[in-house]
Amino acid sequence: MATTSAGILLYRLEPSVQVLIAHMGGPFWAAKDAGAWSIPKGEYDADAEAALDAAKREFREELGIDPPDGPFAELGTFAYSSGKRVTVFVADGAGIDLDGVAFGEFELEWPPRSGRTARFPEVDRVEWMEPDAARGRLVTGQRPALDALVGRLAAAR
Repeated sequence: MATTSAGILLYRLEPSVQVLIAHMGGPFWAAKDAGAWSIPKGEYDADAEAALDAAKREFREELGIDPPDGPFAELGTFAYSSGKRVTVFVADGAGIDLDGVAFGEFELEWPPRSGRTARFPEVDRVEWMEPDAARGRLVTGQRPALDALVGRLAAAR
């Protein structure tokens, strides 16, 4: 069965169109930039939790701040080449204050096969970026969501 995730892609329109994305944490991603950024998101059980509730929960867990009050619009569900499916919600995040971010952590055996575990941040930085800059940094499977948001914003103008 395919893994399901839900996430929130925030945007703001001033000073220019920008989206909020996060650089994935942990030793594997530490020296990478291209393809190493993500929409704040995470896995959920669709039988036990609504996708938007999961997206809000994951946003809080990863960034340590509350998502905006909304309104949220469902942008769509996007499939990765691995089969994973990510439902993405969008909202205007102009009022989000990044000064209070406190990244969630996870445990990992590190170095591999050492028997020792270490804690790493789920994400190690978060930034507002213009869509062209964000596109090359996002993991490949999330680029269609960015393109869909850009199209939606252009149609609204």
